[in-house]
Amino acid sequence: MSRVKTASPVILENGCYSSFFCYDWGMKRLQEFVESQLSKGRGYFTKPDGLAATGQAPEAFQAAIARLKRKGSIVSPRRGFYLILRPEDRALGAPDPARWIDPMMKFLEVDYRISLLRAAAFHGSAHQAAMVFQLIAPRQLPDIELGRQRVAFLYQASDTFAMTNRSEWLDQLKTDAGYAKVAGVELTLLDICRYFHEAAGINGAAQAVYDIGKNSDARILAKAACAYENSAVRRLGYLLERYGHARQASALRPFARKAKSFKPLDPSVKPIVPELAGNEERNTDWKLLINVPVEIDA
Repeated sequence: MSRVKTASPVILENGCYSSFFCYDWGMKRLQEFVESQLSKGRGYFTKPDGLAATGQAPEAFQAAIARLKRKGSIVSPRRGFYLILRPEDRALGAPDPARWIDPMMKFLEVDYRISLLRAAAFHGSAHQAAMVFQLIAPRQLPDIELGRQRVAFLYQASDTFAMTNRSEWLDQLKTDAGYAKVAGVELTLLDICRYFHEAAGINGAAQAVYDIGKNSDARILAKAACAYENSAVRRLGYLLERYGHARQASALRPFARKAKSFKPLDPSVKPIVPELAGNEERNTDWKLLINVPVEIDA
């Protein structure tokens, strides 16, 4: 009579006697770690922190992460960085980026500043509805889309970024999860007039200048403007003057005097009929061709 051989239990990593038990054990440890992060007010964690806290092998950790993703408990805006979704976050697909952008950028080891429309709203531009969370960074990074939350990265050359991203020219955006770097009002205005095509066009830039231009420090504007293209500075100067912020506009006049040629207010707009090129209004003070109408909500 032949005997039926039974396999001896195989002891796996962490003392587990079966892969199923290890999987269940790993999920429990990861879930406990996630809950501990939330109890500390942290809605995020990194892969190194998770591995250290759970004691799992990388393969088991990734399997547990995949299960939490399928359950809708976490999402990952960047590889190795995870966001914990509270019930109120799930409709949008992720928490407000202001709550996690600073720790994510520290994890990526990339400096940044929140700017353009989100920064304009922070400084009091009530007309600005920022549908996209926009950052300036010294590296080219892919945008992030998590459900209805969108984060866009705008590149600024590293030497220029180093000149502008000075602590005294930045503010802090406070959230229940901590602080995030946001462009001061002067950098916000300069960024918007440099990247206006990403800020609801020339009208979006004009609206921000109208709303918050009076809050800018003329001396800081003049210093920070040295790092920007002359045409962007002239665009800002023209809009500041147009909306009655004379003191701030005067600080930028030296840049206009250095200009050697006229530039269009909106370079992306070309005349429908080529023969009409050159017929635009010429603003000699700012050496700009006013090639588009500018409209705001006063």
